[in-house]
Amino acid sequence: MSGTDDRGGRGSGDGRGSENGGNGRDGGGSRDGIERTFAAPALVRGRGFAHTWWGRAWLKALEETALDGEPLTKGRRQARAGAVGAVSVRPGRITAVVQDRDGSAYRSDVLWQPLSEEDWDRFLDMAVDRAGHIAALLDREMPPHLVEDAAAAGVELLPGIGDLEPECGCEAWDHCAHSAALCYQMARLLDQDPFVLLLMRGRGERRLLDELQVRSVARASRAAGTDEEAEDAEAPAPEAPGVPAATAFAVRDSLPPLPAPPPLPGEPGQAPAFDTNSNTDSDTDPAGGADADALEFLAADAAAWALRMLSEALAPGHEHQPLEPELTVRQDAVRLAAATSDTRLLARLASGTGRERAELDRAVRAWRYGGAAGLAVLEEEWTPEPAALARAEAVLHSAWEDDDRPRLLPLGGARWSLLGTSAQLRYAPDGRWWPYRETPDGHWTPAGPPDQDPAAALAEVPTQG
Repeated sequence: MSGTDDRGGRGSGDGRGSENGGNGRDGGGSRDGIERTFAAPALVRGRGFAHTWWGRAWLKALEETALDGEPLTKGRRQARAGAVGAVSVRPGRITAVVQDRDGSAYRSDVLWQPLSEEDWDRFLDMAVDRAGHIAALLDREMPPHLVEDAAAAGVELLPGIGDLEPECGCEAWDHCAHSAALCYQMARLLDQDPFVLLLMRGRGERRLLDELQVRSVARASRAAGTDEEAEDAEAPAPEAPGVPAATAFAVRDSLPPLPAPPPLPGEPGQAPAFDTNSNTDSDTDPAGGADADALEFLAADAAAWALRMLSEALAPGHEHQPLEPELTVRQDAVRLAAATSDTRLLARLASGTGRERAELDRAVRAWRYGGAAGLAVLEEEWTPEPAALARAEAVLHSAWEDDDRPRLLPLGGARWSLLGTSAQLRYAPDGRWWPYRETPDGHWTPAGPPDQDPAAALAEVPTQG
C-alpha cells in the first residue's frame, strides 16, 4: 500500500495509507477531520490475515465477540479472494466496497464508538506516567502491553461484545459476509500500522503524538519545579554540579545520542570439547562419571541460547515485548531433542522425562510445528467452556459449504475425527485448529501447522482411510 502520510510527501509503500485533514470526507464520523485511505493489498496465497500482535488481537476480539460464526467464515473467504476494495478509516468508522462472486458490489461500514474526551485524557495520562509507553509511542511504535495498561486505566482499546456495529448496502440486520470481510481486511492494516486502531478510536497519529509531547514536557517541568521548591525549603542547594533528573528528562531531545550497541557475533561461541573414551555408538549411558557428549551438547545449546537472548535484547522495541513463560523440565527436554539427531542423547532425554522414544519423536514433531503450545495440544486434554465449545462447533459447521462438509465425529473435549479416514482435528485454547493423523501403530501425531480455519488445517491431512 502507498499514499500520502500525515507528515507530507508521498509514501514509500510502508502501508500508512493517506491521511487528510479538514476535507469534509469523514461523513460526519470524524471529530478531528482525519481520514486515511488504504488501497487493496496484493493477495498472498497461503497466508493468514494477521501476523503481528495487533492484527491477531483484532481478529481474536472479532471472533470471540461474534454471535454467529457463519458470516465470519464467508467474510474470511471473500477477503481472501480479494473482494474488498480500498479501505477508508476515520474516527468511529471503517468503510469499503465489497464485491460478491456474481459481480454485485455493496458499500459496507463498521462503526465503533470513539473514545470520549475523558477516556483520551486517561489514556494520555497513563502513557505519560509510563516512560516505556511514551517513548515507544513517540517513536511511532505500539507496545502490546498498552492494551492491559489502558484497561487498568479504564480505557478499552479493543472491541468487546456488541461494540462493532455493521451497516451494509445488502441491508443485513447484523454482521454479514461483507462487513466481516472488511473486518478481516482491517487486521491486515493493523499488521502494517497499529496506529490505525487509535485513529478509529478518535485520534489521528499527528494529534496523538503532539498531545503526548506537550503533556510529557509539562509534567517534567512541574516535577522539576516541585523538586526545586522542596530543596529550597529543606536546605541550601547542593554544591555538587548537576541538575535534577526530571529537568534532564525534559530536555532529553537535546542530549547526545547513546553509543551504538556492540555488534552481534556471527555465530554462537565454540562449545568446549571433552576427551572421552565412552562408546558414542551405543544407546546406553556411560558406565560412570559425567557424560562428555551430553555436556558438549548442553554447552553448545547454552551458547546458542545466549546468542538468541542477546539478539532479542538488541532488537528495537524489545523492552515492550512480554516475557516468555519459563519452560518446564518436560518441555525443555523436547526443545533439546528437537535440536539433535544423536540417538543416545535422544534416548537419555526420553528416559529422563518418562517417555518412550516414539513418544518423544511425536513430541518433537509437535514442538517443531508450534513450540510449547503445539506440545500442549499433543500431550494435554482440555474441555472448553460451553460458550467456547459452541463457538468452535459453529466454526466447524460453517467452514465448508453444505455439499463439501466432511462427516466429523466429536470425541469429547476439543477433538473431532473425520469419519472413514485417519484424520483428526484438535481445537486449542487460543482458537487455532491443529491437524492430526493416525500412525500405523495406532497413535495420533501432528500432521501440520495450526490454522484459524479448520478447513485449511484439515487440508494438511491425507483423507484416505
